[in-house]
Amino acid sequence: MSDAVFAKSPRAGAVDGVPRLLLRLEGAALALVAILAYARLGAPWWLFAVFILAPDLSMLGYLAGTRIGSITYNAFHVTLGPLTLGLAGFLLPQFDVLAVALTWLCHIGIDRAFGFGLKYRIGFAFSHLGRVGRVMAS
Repeated sequence: MSDAVFAKSPRAGAVDGVPRLLLRLEGAALALVAILAYARLGAPWWLFAVFILAPDLSMLGYLAGTRIGSITYNAFHVTLGPLTLGLAGFLLPQFDVLAVALTWLCHIGIDRAFGFGLKYRIGFAFSHLGRVGRVMAS
């Protein structure tokens, strides 16, 4: 599908219906488990507050264009990074690293719960969970 056709369709390339609902519920569950694990870890909540929005700094990639922006945003909004960091923090053991990883997972979970998905290269508003701006309505 060309970028022009893709951009005109609000749901093109997006998960819809029950699978979309399940992905959003999965995101909420991820956030809840990350918060509970963080609390159980006993890490300071100021650290959580400092790092909870840090993955959104990846949006600065959009200053270099939509292709670079989508790459940087997606790199910081998939679970592979925080899961790897969390595993490293657990195995070393470095519990401050584990706390950062749990905060990062929580951020991703909250994003998914609200319908903010991984971005397509045609623009920030286009994600695998639908167009941003129409996200909250459905």
